Amino acid sequence: MRTLSPTQQAQPLDEEALQTVDAYWRACNYLAVGQIYLLDNPLLKVPLLPEHIKPRLLGHWGTTPGLNLVYAHCNRVIRERDLDMMYIIGPGHGGPAIAANAWLEGSYTDHYPDVRQDETGMRRLFRQFSFPGGIPSHVAPEIPGSIHEGGELGYSLAHAFGAAFDNPDLVVACVVGDGEAETGALATSWQSTAFLDPARDGAVLPILHLNGYKIANPTVLARIGDEALTRLLEGCGWQPYLVEGDDPEHVHQALARTLDTVLDEIADIQREARSGAEQPRRGEDGWRPWPMIVLRTPKGWTGPHTVDGKQVEGTWRAHQVPLAEVRNNAAHLGMLEEWLRSYRPDELFDDDGAPTAQLTAWAPDGDRRMGSNPHANGGRLTRDLELPDFREYGVDIDGHGRTTSESTKVLARWLAEVMRRNPETFRLFGPDETASNRLDAVYDVTGKTWGARVLPVDENLAVDGRVMEVLSEHLCEGWLEGYLLTGRHGLFSCYEAFVHIVDSMFNQHAKWLNTSRRIGWRAPIPSLNYLLTSHVWRQDHNGFSHQDPGFIDHVVNKKAAVIRVYLPPDANCLLSVADHCLRSRDYVNVVVAGKQPELVWLTMAEAAAHCARGLGVWDWASNDDGSPDVVLACAGDVPTLETLAAADLLRQDLPDLRVRVVNIVDLMRLQPPSEHPHGMPDPEYDAVFPPDVPVIFAYHGYPWLIHRLAYRRHNHDHLHVRGYKEEGTTTTPFDMVLVNDLDRYHLVMDVIDRVPGLAARAAVVRQQLVDKRAEHRRYVREHGTDMPEVADWLWPER
Repeated sequence: MRTLSPTQQAQPLDEEALQTVDAYWRACNYLAVGQIYLLDNPLLKVPLLPEHIKPRLLGHWGTTPGLNLVYAHCNRVIRERDLDMMYIIGPGHGGPAIAANAWLEGSYTDHYPDVRQDETGMRRLFRQFSFPGGIPSHVAPEIPGSIHEGGELGYSLAHAFGAAFDNPDLVVACVVGDGEAETGALATSWQSTAFLDPARDGAVLPILHLNGYKIANPTVLARIGDEALTRLLEGCGWQPYLVEGDDPEHVHQALARTLDTVLDEIADIQREARSGAEQPRRGEDGWRPWPMIVLRTPKGWTGPHTVDGKQVEGTWRAHQVPLAEVRNNAAHLGMLEEWLRSYRPDELFDDDGAPTAQLTAWAPDGDRRMGSNPHANGGRLTRDLELPDFREYGVDIDGHGRTTSESTKVLARWLAEVMRRNPETFRLFGPDETASNRLDAVYDVTGKTWGARVLPVDENLAVDGRVMEVLSEHLCEGWLEGYLLTGRHGLFSCYEAFVHIVDSMFNQHAKWLNTSRRIGWRAPIPSLNYLLTSHVWRQDHNGFSHQDPGFIDHVVNKKAAVIRVYLPPDANCLLSVADHCLRSRDYVNVVVAGKQPELVWLTMAEAAAHCARGLGVWDWASNDDGSPDVVLACAGDVPTLETLAAADLLRQDLPDLRVRVVNIVDLMRLQPPSEHPHGMPDPEYDAVFPPDVPVIFAYHGYPWLIHRLAYRRHNHDHLHVRGYKEEGTTTTPFDMVLVNDLDRYHLVMDVIDRVPGLAARAAVVRQQLVDKRAEHRRYVREHGTDMPEVADWLWPER
């Protein structure tokens, strides 16, 4: 690990600059402590009293001085180099730090004019922190300059790379906490150097902050030694520079020297890559690693060193609130006042509470302030995608349900043109499954991003590729989120069962969107779009481990304002849904679609109209004449196939039965409008699902979700849902639906059991269906494939 000595480079900070950056740092530390503790008396104009202290002391001090230090030094290089730089905070509970810096530089007041840069505004800044009606204790959408929810650790570096992709002039300063560095998501993010193109992308500057401790324990990277840490980081493509110490003057000069050095190196790497000369790849001789900084300073630096006889500064005890008994312990109250006055606030703020001219001059101007950088409010930079007309890519059909196509393969041709038309604002993300998911037509336009060595056997790898493949769902999700949060567009394709790996990341992003929609200055960003394929019903070959449709259940727990779930039944519907999703803003769109050959039910025009409705009666498949005896409802491609096949059997065996077929594309249409913006009003819903008519519902996922969505509907007592019920193994496609009782035969049996008066006169038909199910089980075990009457079934011409 490299350490720059004073002899290697002239002192970058003259006496005035040294005093100013230290004053700026002290001001931010003072503002951070004030946020944690103070309700009133923000300038300490009178001695502290218990009534000046918040009744509940919440927040995190330990990481804050390090965050403030880096922010203060970034301000210098932004001004001197006119850098376009944004700041990503990995230690998520460092909220006091970024709020303090945003206020000191003026960005906070720009967004919240009532939090002025004076004594009244400072009081409001302090009072609102982690207080009812205020802002959270962690980095959150309310804080200018932030782009991710700090409630959970691990995503900062992936977000930083996502922000840098296709932003050639942007430098993303990303502080990684050493506790955060122990998470799986962060650990794999170091590998992102193999995917950053210095010719086309911006730069990521990680600052690994080793303050030694997390909540109650030491951190691994702080204890493994410099040599081991260096090998780890160098193996991931980084050249680490060490800055360490506990003497402020020494650390200020060392950090300033190191920042100048690493920014010069970044500029050299980019200059070489943009010269047009062929560049070596990672793992080849001549490849230059990206520089980064390892910052080792005490946890809780400048805070109380010892409290009640126990060391606090430099230990895990500094993590949260070092002085916890301030309101009822006079000694603690005195220590808090001493701590606050140690920053010499009378030198930092005038009598009215405004920052001195020395401090305001240290901050950059306008959008160069990191709290006001447009990339940190990505909707300001978002441009609509230039989308080709999806109708031109549809499948021509010769009658309903008689033409076969692979839905995702059809979609891929459209996506390829999307990528052709939007070479700087759209990327496709996926964990090593693009070809497996039948999306490989995009390789006609662009390759897979790859900056490491290439062997002759490799295919479709390119430094400037726009398909992001890495075998980490965490990394795909994080990259995409960073890309979206800075204003660009993308799609995440994933095996349905394994998208659960990013459940928690989805949680954080959905919460971010939900909060951002209530913040007037946050501009809408492109939606987070999931394409879940290789789904539960066609994982018959991989078996039980690959069978899980539960991500939908997880998603619908979030606020209706940001959640959309689509289950297109065929290729043409998938095209229509995808076009809608890529045009949307501030949503999480979940699209579930199969990749295997399947029947196409609707013409392109019919599909577009059906998807616009979200739910509709398929009159060509119905014979109810407006008064059904039973409704066959379906959501999902395989459930739609089984429902249509069941309708065909009913026509053959019970021709007098009046059957209505209803297909649902937009799952949220099942809810009332009071629960979801897409919900159907009761009169419209009752017209499709008459209150006294049995509804046999074939659903893609776990059946109880449908009951949950429709429980307030008038006919809920007549609703019977079939879906996945954790039955599966390595078997055939039809046997998968059969063991879960979603097959066509069982659906007809459900009709016979639930239509009043039908059971007695259809007893023979029901018995034949039971026998047919048993016959199928015997057949697949003997032949290893489905019976021809199932595998070759088409909707009959009528």
